[in-house]
Amino acid sequence: MVFYSPGRTTSYPENPPENGIRYHYLGGGDEVGNVGCVFEDKEGTKMLLDYGLAPTNPPRYPREAPSIKDAVITHSHIDHLGMAPWLCSNHRTRLHGTALTAKLSEMMWNDCYKVSRIEGYPLAWDKRDIDEAISSWRTHSFGETWENESWKLKLTKAGHIPGAAMLNVETDTHKLLFTGDFDTRDSPLTSGAKPEKCDALFVEGTYGGRDHPPKEETIQAFIDRVVEVTERGGTALIPAFANGRTQDIVMTLHKHLPDLDVHVDGMGKHVAKLQKEHPEALRDPQALDDAWKWCRRVSSKSDKKKALNADCIVSTSGMMEGGPSIWYLNRLREDPKNAILLTGYQASGTGGRMLLDEKQVPIWNTKTPIELEVSQFSFSTHAGQSEIVEFAKQCEAETVIVYHTDPNHARPPLVEELEKNGHTVHTPINGKSTIIN
Repeated sequence: MVFYSPGRTTSYPENPPENGIRYHYLGGGDEVGNVGCVFEDKEGTKMLLDYGLAPTNPPRYPREAPSIKDAVITHSHIDHLGMAPWLCSNHRTRLHGTALTAKLSEMMWNDCYKVSRIEGYPLAWDKRDIDEAISSWRTHSFGETWENESWKLKLTKAGHIPGAAMLNVETDTHKLLFTGDFDTRDSPLTSGAKPEKCDALFVEGTYGGRDHPPKEETIQAFIDRVVEVTERGGTALIPAFANGRTQDIVMTLHKHLPDLDVHVDGMGKHVAKLQKEHPEALRDPQALDDAWKWCRRVSSKSDKKKALNADCIVSTSGMMEGGPSIWYLNRLREDPKNAILLTGYQASGTGGRMLLDEKQVPIWNTKTPIELEVSQFSFSTHAGQSEIVEFAKQCEAETVIVYHTDPNHARPPLVEELEKNGHTVHTPINGKSTIIN
C-alpha cells in the first residue's frame, strides 16, 4: 500500500474561503481513526488538527495535507499523531500540544516504525523523520493562551488519557471547540472534560448510539472475575493498551485487591514513567505512584518466568497483536485454571478479535487454539452518547460537527439526538470542504 502515488496533490482548496470558517477533513471525518482536519478563515489563517494513521492491517492513511505552518496534536495515540513525522519533514510544520503528549510521541512513533518493519507495510516517513518531528514541538500548559496570527488558542483537559487536550479557538468571528478523543467521566488517571461555550463544536462520536454501563458495575465485575480466577489457583492474563489502560488497570487492582501479586510487562512501563514526570496531567499523581511501587515490573527473562506464577499479569499488546501478552498466553494456555481478561475494544483482524470469535490466536504465525476462559470488560475512556449529547448542550453550541465515528451505525442515532436538542449538525466527508458562517 502506497501513501501517495507520484504526482498526487492534496484535495484541499487553493484559496481561502470568501467568508466564515472552512473545515476540511483529510481523514477521520466519516470514519474512526487517521484523523486530520484543516480549518481556515477568509484571511488565510489556517491550522491542522491532528494527523494520524489507523493502525489496521494494512494501515489507513489520511489524504495529503496542504503546506501548513502549525498543527495541534490533541493526544498521543497513533491515529491522531502517526503521520506527524511526514508533516514535519515535508512542510516544516510546528507541532503544538501538551508536554506529556510531546514526550510520549517519540515512543509512539518509534513503536509505529518498528511494527511497520515487522508487519511489512510501508510508511510515508522513515526513522530520520522522527528526529525532525521531535524538534518541531511547541508545548503549552492547560489553560495557557497563545496566538496564531489573529486567532487565540487554548488547550483544556479532554479526559481520555493523560495529556489529552481539547482545542479552543477564538477567531474574529467564531468560537470553536475541537474535543479530540474525550470523556467527561473521571478515570483513575484523568479528570473528565469540562464544557466550554462555543459557536461550533467539533465532537468525536466513536460511541454514538451507545452508552457505557456505570463504571462502578464494570469495575466490580472485573474485580469479581479476578478473584474467581486467582482463588482457584489460576493466573489472570490482562492484555491492556500501553498508553492509559495499563496504568488504569494497575491502579484499579491496587485499590481493590492490594494483597494480590501483580506483574506488569510491555511498553506501559515506560508510559507510566513519563506520566509520573508530568503530574499536571494526572488526576491523582500519588495514587499512580503508589500503585506503580506496589506492582512488580518485568524487566528481564527471569522476571518473565516469575510472572507466570503471579496472580495477575498486565501486559501489552491490548489487542493481542504481538508483544509480551502473546509470550505469556503461549505459556499459560495449557492450564484451564488460568483465564484471559480483555480490557478494551478488539478491532477486526486482531488477535483479540480472533480469540473472541474463533477461540484461537496467531502465535508465532500459527493459528493456535485457546481453550482458556475469556472475559471482556469495557474500560473505554471515550464519551458515550449520553455524555456527548449533554456536553454539546452545556457548550451551547449552535453547530455541532460529528467526526471520528462510524457513519453507518454510531453516527445516525447521535445526530438524531443532537438535532432533537436544537443543534445544527454537520456530518463531514473526507476530502470535502464545508463553510461555517
